[in-house]
Amino acid sequence: MVGVNWLAVLHNQDVNGILADEMGLGKTVQVISFLAYLKETNLAKTTHLVVVPSSTLENWQNEFERWCPELNVLLYYGTTEERRHMRMLFAEGKHKDYDVVLTTYTMVSSGPEEKKMFRVTPMHYVVFDEAHMLKNMNTQRYESLIRIKASKRILLTGTPLQNNLLELMSLLIFVMPNIFSEKTEDLKNLFQKTSKAKDADNDILPQFEKEQIGHAKRIMKPFVLRRLKRDVLQDLPKKDDYMLQIPMAFTQEEQYVNLVASFKEAGNNENGNYNGVTMMSDLRKLSNHPLLLRYHYQYEDLPEIAKKLAVDPGYKDTVEQYIIDDLACMSDFEIHTMTKQFKCLEDLSLPDNLITTSGKFLYLDKKLKELKDHGHRVLIFSQYVIMLDVMEEYLQLRDHSYLRLDGSTPVTIRQQLIDEFTSDPSVFIFLLSTKAGGLGINLTAADTVIIHDIDFNPYNDKQAEDRCHRMGQQNPVSVYRLISKGTIEEGMWQLTQEKLKLEKEITNDDYDNTDVRSVVNLLSSALGIDSEKATNLVSPRNKL
Repeated sequence: MVGVNWLAVLHNQDVNGILADEMGLGKTVQVISFLAYLKETNLAKTTHLVVVPSSTLENWQNEFERWCPELNVLLYYGTTEERRHMRMLFAEGKHKDYDVVLTTYTMVSSGPEEKKMFRVTPMHYVVFDEAHMLKNMNTQRYESLIRIKASKRILLTGTPLQNNLLELMSLLIFVMPNIFSEKTEDLKNLFQKTSKAKDADNDILPQFEKEQIGHAKRIMKPFVLRRLKRDVLQDLPKKDDYMLQIPMAFTQEEQYVNLVASFKEAGNNENGNYNGVTMMSDLRKLSNHPLLLRYHYQYEDLPEIAKKLAVDPGYKDTVEQYIIDDLACMSDFEIHTMTKQFKCLEDLSLPDNLITTSGKFLYLDKKLKELKDHGHRVLIFSQYVIMLDVMEEYLQLRDHSYLRLDGSTPVTIRQQLIDEFTSDPSVFIFLLSTKAGGLGINLTAADTVIIHDIDFNPYNDKQAEDRCHRMGQQNPVSVYRLISKGTIEEGMWQLTQEKLKLEKEITNDDYDNTDVRSVVNLLSSALGIDSEKATNLVSPRNKL
């Protein structure tokens, strides 16, 4: 009731707000209850708009039906033709027959017709779920959504602070533009990560950071409600976190050492053609599995593969050199996938032992057997869709039952997969991509989370693990983060801890990709080169 009462107080004071309760505390239910309160007390002036990620659309629909079926909800989602008919409803004012219009971020800004409709159609409240997606005020999405015509705004996010204080200020400017919009530049200057103080003497830096944190606390306090599970859900089963440093397989470690050596040489060579971000990406991939790069299929093998594909009627190209050029950019597993798609290549597929051989898979051989023997059910998250592809083959070879959900899974069947996992205890594992599977879904049927490869943004991993550590969980939860020992992942782990420390200081009373400084620090550490050379790899100087 605290969250609903807080929203009611904001309403009475004519103020917008950010409901930033930790993930798993029922922000969805609180908002539905608040909208029901507005209807019951005749305070709703017109229809409300609720904007959610595609992956949570069906869940929101179910929650409206479950908690307040009296609210008449219009789902604005569908094909181009279906949406055209719905826009005619809006043009005729018939949307006012509904209490709530439920839609997705994609639908709201999918085309000029939608953008215009939501820009000119008056709404009472607009609610943005997973509002940390609005953390960058310089994006087109931010500009499009801030122009939606609504009297009041509520942002929902379990992770208001993800990378830096400026992102939090972006949310505050979005939710209270009348107060903050004219002060945007001042706030940018105050909280910019690249502030001059960052370049000052290191002794000054901690004091500067303390001042930033103090400013942020004072600014955000009236507009943000944030509560943690440990403070609210006293009866929620405990969660144990384990960071595991996993030794790489012998051949994998050899390959990693050689890759570092080649990149280090490139870092010392001003005329090298390597890009720093590509280097970092390849180091991350090899830390997870050798098949994400190319070692098995040698360059000399490619002409033979190209020759077979060129005469296959199902392949897109007939020019062998073009096919070789395409193959040269592929990883071992991508080529292996082609051997399953094209019969002419079936004798060239990878041997099973290469699928199952990585440091992390060798650890999972033991851990998954132990978990299965003790009746646990598991969520496994990965950043890479191709890593999920490799893992699928691994699970098939190890005879583990599983389901899978990633960004390519149609929205219409995502909830079906979740329901199947929940209702069928024979399904041992749910494979999920960190982004698609980490937003707003409930998987309390599992009690174990394995983060196969960590994200630069620790809040994406926190979102993922809280799919099962939330209201409704009956069992203690264990979270295992797998870090390949002696690799770039160790540096990534240190960076994520710094970001989490900042959030703890802020609440004590994304860019989604890493920024340039983080890449420089990681490459400098991983390759053993100085920061100036690493900076040049990431942002090479223009050569005259």
